[in-house]
Amino acid sequence: MPPLRERPQDIPIIARHLLAEAVEAFGKAVRGFTPEALDCLCAHAWPGNVRELRNEVQRMLALTDGPWLGAELLRPQVRMGCLDSAGDPPGGGALDLHRLEGSLRERVEGVEALILREAMIRLRWNKTRVARELGLSRVGLRAKLRRYGLDGEGGDAGAGEARS
Repeated sequence: MPPLRERPQDIPIIARHLLAEAVEAFGKAVRGFTPEALDCLCAHAWPGNVRELRNEVQRMLALTDGPWLGAELLRPQVRMGCLDSAGDPPGGGALDLHRLEGSLRERVEGVEALILREAMIRLRWNKTRVARELGLSRVGLRAKLRRYGLDGEGGDAGAGEARS
């Protein structure tokens, strides 16, 4: 059987199955994954294959206090896979700074876009909290999100937009 990184289309099905097993084993009432969490799970390379995915799902379940498992519950390494797959910045994520291309300004903007997106995901697209954490005004944050094309992402990834 090929590794998960070669079958990203199977990851949502496998993750849902693993979640159902974990919910039964741990007795927690969780409905499923948010779309953003599934995107991040699909973008990760999964060097540990299904065992690593199972551990990640169980970890998310242990950390949640709500009905949905969101991307903010993922380990940073898994979240970064999601950021890398979005193409921000050109050449890869913040962990691969040597791969950034362009002028200094373009490189700094790429890193800034990555930091903004990671904070938005981690803080569940709560602009007030993100602005406070990053030392920005809400108006300044909105301007940066628009500049980097992040203003239309995430939304209010609540129960209404979540997938099971």
